[in-house]
Amino acid sequence: MKKNSTCLLLFLAGIFLLSSEVYAQKKLIKKLFGGGSDSTRSSSFVPLPAIAYSQETSLEFGLLTLYSFYTDREDTLTRNSSVQGLATYTTQKQVNLKLQTDYWTPQNRYHYFNEIRYKDFPFSFYGIGDQTRESDKQTVTQKLFRFAVEAEKKMGRSSYTGITGRFENYRFEYPIDFAEVSDQILFSGTDGGKVLFLGLSQNIDSRNNNTYPTAGTFIGLNYSYAPDLFGGENFSGTLTKFDLRTFKSLNRETVIGFNANYQTLQGDNTPFYLLPQLGNDQMMRGYYTGRYRDQSLLAAQAELRYRFHPRFGVVGFLGGGTVYANGNLNLKSLKPSYGGGMRYFFDVERGLSIRLDYGVGEKRPGEERQTGFYVSLGESF
Repeated sequence: MKKNSTCLLLFLAGIFLLSSEVYAQKKLIKKLFGGGSDSTRSSSFVPLPAIAYSQETSLEFGLLTLYSFYTDREDTLTRNSSVQGLATYTTQKQVNLKLQTDYWTPQNRYHYFNEIRYKDFPFSFYGIGDQTRESDKQTVTQKLFRFAVEAEKKMGRSSYTGITGRFENYRFEYPIDFAEVSDQILFSGTDGGKVLFLGLSQNIDSRNNNTYPTAGTFIGLNYSYAPDLFGGENFSGTLTKFDLRTFKSLNRETVIGFNANYQTLQGDNTPFYLLPQLGNDQMMRGYYTGRYRDQSLLAAQAELRYRFHPRFGVVGFLGGGTVYANGNLNLKSLKPSYGGGMRYFFDVERGLSIRLDYGVGEKRPGEERQTGFYVSLGESF
């Protein structure tokens, strides 16, 4: 089974780290498995050990943390804010660092998001298009620095308008024979580069909760432009993203959700590292991130969530998607994604969970079926 880049968290160990104080055994069991919620809307902090192993990295270890809070504890409509951190290190001296904040002001008048990330980490590169082969896989080390910000203002009952910015700097280290395999040398961006995206966003968000929605719809549109600031072979052009999420409760325990995603990158000197990539722990589970990449991506999924206990739930999901070059969309080439998973809700009131999913993808001729196992914080969408 292929391992996704998502770190494999020690689930049981993480559960016992949920409490920062020393509890008696009965109190601990009640906290971890009881069905009560926190009516005080107090903040919570969850540290989880992150451990994974792969041939490219050997042993990877570190810490994943999530701090959740409300900017207005009295107003029950104010959404949950969070600060999430990730720090891992491998025995091959590779580093993966991320700090991400999602901040809602009182009464949800403003929404701010930012991310700062540094990666010195290997990934598998297969080429471009939706027909890449396992035999073309090459291990490439990527050094990435990213800084992203978003700011949105509530303009109506459920409408948000905002601005976005994102700076990324890429560098790569290749195996000696990289340019000799297939036609890799023809790909733009092999030397890395810099890009600055400046954009506008327009969202309509009627979800009843931003962490575990059971009703409502989210529609997000972002249009970003990358000006020619850095010269040379650096990218200049546009990136457009569309995200649709809608939810409906079938009964008290059961929710069905639908998610559709579209991305397209257009411009000059389009580098391989900026192309939309199919597969991750949120959309098209079962595919290694970047196994398929091209100028545009189209994908959709449906998920059935059954929360049979305030602390526990199960899900099943089914979807399809593809990547394609300009003018080459073929719905017959849609790739399947299906599977299921379990949830442990460490914060009942907020609906925050530890998520374990197993996704299954396509089986190409002469290759093993593509699969992925994911352990993450929060729902997939």
